[in-house]
Amino acid sequence: MSAHPQTVDQDKIESADGGIAVSIGRILKLLARPELAKWRPVMVLAILLTLAAAVLEVMFPLLLGYAINKLVADENGIIAGFAPAMFWLSVALGVRFLAGGLPQLRDWLFSPVSQDAQRIACVDAFGHAQSLSLGFHQTRRTGALNRVIERGASAIDYLIRFLAFNIGPTIVRLILASIALAFAYDPWLALVAVVTIVIYAVATIMITEWRVRQRRRMNEADTRFRGIAVDILTNFETVKSFAAEHRETGRFNDAMRNYNLRYVDAVRSMYVLNATQAFAMNAGLLAALIISAWNVSQGTMMVGDLTGVMAMFLSLYAPLNILGWAWREIKQGAVDLEKLYGLLGMKPEVADKNSAKALVDPHGAVAFEQVSFTHDARAVGIQDVSFEVEAGKKIAFVGTSGAGKSTLLKLLFRFYDVLGGRVLVDGQDVRDLTQESLRKALGLVPQDVVLFNESIKANISYAKPDASLDELRDAARRAQLLDFIESLPDGWETRVGERGLKLSGGEKQRVGIARVILANPAILVLDEATSALDSATEAAVQDALDEASKGRTTLMVAHRLSTVQNADEIVVLKAGQVIERGTHEALLAAKGEYADMWARQAKRDALAVAAE
Repeated sequence: MSAHPQTVDQDKIESADGGIAVSIGRILKLLARPELAKWRPVMVLAILLTLAAAVLEVMFPLLLGYAINKLVADENGIIAGFAPAMFWLSVALGVRFLAGGLPQLRDWLFSPVSQDAQRIACVDAFGHAQSLSLGFHQTRRTGALNRVIERGASAIDYLIRFLAFNIGPTIVRLILASIALAFAYDPWLALVAVVTIVIYAVATIMITEWRVRQRRRMNEADTRFRGIAVDILTNFETVKSFAAEHRETGRFNDAMRNYNLRYVDAVRSMYVLNATQAFAMNAGLLAALIISAWNVSQGTMMVGDLTGVMAMFLSLYAPLNILGWAWREIKQGAVDLEKLYGLLGMKPEVADKNSAKALVDPHGAVAFEQVSFTHDARAVGIQDVSFEVEAGKKIAFVGTSGAGKSTLLKLLFRFYDVLGGRVLVDGQDVRDLTQESLRKALGLVPQDVVLFNESIKANISYAKPDASLDELRDAARRAQLLDFIESLPDGWETRVGERGLKLSGGEKQRVGIARVILANPAILVLDEATSALDSATEAAVQDALDEASKGRTTLMVAHRLSTVQNADEIVVLKAGQVIERGTHEALLAAKGEYADMWARQAKRDALAVAAE
């Protein structure tokens, strides 16, 4: 039996149930959030301004045709209605100005609403990604995950604007225009308008569905391309150390070539759509002008009416153009929103129980009772491991690579849940505790301390953001780091670089130790904290670790056995099982696995000294 921690690649985040109707529901639910309540009056006003603009757009062609009719000369060539014509032309232009100006006012009012909605959705997604289990983040591509969140946020803006300010008002505008054409001019004109719109809409939907498939493939290629780029640049030191620049450049080239091909397919599908839309609109306009010209020749319409019909159709085509673009954006927005909600729908493999309680005033006693666990990536895991550590005592875990040493620490942190047995802290099963309170009681110094690209002060105070300078200085002093910090030109404000690369290995480790000391945890966890250091640096860091472990329960995983001699108990693991346990002296006297490991390391150290 094996555990199945969440190991999902962000390139493969599953989409949530999608579709435009579902997307509309999600947007409405988002806008109904209590955080956006302050914007409700602005939302209502924006919708009213949009509808008013739609009504004014339909009025303009009618007023324009009426004004031109006033300028038609009688049988004697006399224009009797010049002054009224000028008045109605002025009114028509005023209406047109308002029809174009009201949407600008609406957008001015609505901009902060859209931005606030995007912020809430982004924070939700980012926070949810943070809450997902270790397995998820171990396989993530940071750039790919970022793109999912960014595109989802942009989709929210598109959907809010198009659904509220384009699709709805456009439908109202088309209905009003059809009624005006039928009653003011000729019912056949209304029929032409409706048929044109139907043909346009059906063609747009059919081709857009095809385009969406093209865009999905392009987005997948884009996500992979950008993820690979971030991955390569983030690991540039590894690339250089293996002289793999040309290989990684080739991988980047392959990913970008694939993206380029998908991009060309997506762009060409847009040209097909544009040509089809243009044909439908011009065919409809031609039919309307033919009918209008016939009516003028029969005396049932005037020249001004023909102008009004032409202006009405051109007015209809403006939102039709927007409708086509809006439909494409809405479909793409729905795809991007699916990905965002797919991320939000992912459940953490390790979650707090509803009845979980906080670990209060921890003393630091730790116990493993017949613990078993197997990770997906390993054939052999932890099998029936038991041990106890009293508060303030030190226990060390040693063994060959893959024996399960670091897995024990991950189970203590509850990065994974055990399959069998129990992990106890102060006599309480960690599954009954909140993860936040459990991890606040634990302080980790890993083999490779990873730092934020901030100042040394910010990195140490990460454990306690409100720490005073005196507290920071005390933690740095105990970690044997204070003299180094104060010798730097920028002192505490010295930036450490990406992942702390501006610092040496020993300096990074001591920053990590200072951070743990400042956190003041009840339990100190050392995961091969000195194995990557040279002998001289190891000695200095080991002194800092000894200082950090004073008065705390300490669990340490060690590769170098010289660092565990003073442990109260040493547990020897092999293939996930405890094969020996005892003090350093007792294990040497037993002449078992530990004694063999000690002898081999002593021999290697002696050879290294002789070679110097």
